[in-house]
Amino acid sequence: MNLFIKLLGTGVSLGAGLVGTKLVNTIWEKTTGRKPPTGKDEDVPTSLQSALTFALISASVSTIIQVLANRGTQRAITRFAKSQDIV
Repeated sequence: MNLFIKLLGTGVSLGAGLVGTKLVNTIWEKTTGRKPPTGKDEDVPTSLQSALTFALISASVSTIIQVLANRGTQRAITRFAKSQDIV
């Protein structure tokens, strides 16, 4: 069951990462009025300042999501271990 909780934590982390990416992209587009500088659209010129700002924001959100997912997984493992001791 411990493996199941770790896999569930990984799935939650991946899902939260996708939602976080969509959220950052949407907020970036609403605030700046331009598509996010992802490097996929070579025909859209991007300034270095814009690319660095987007990278910093994306990395910050990604790190926060990773930390929260890890903490949630650890809490779930601890709760599961306590409930195993009771049974």
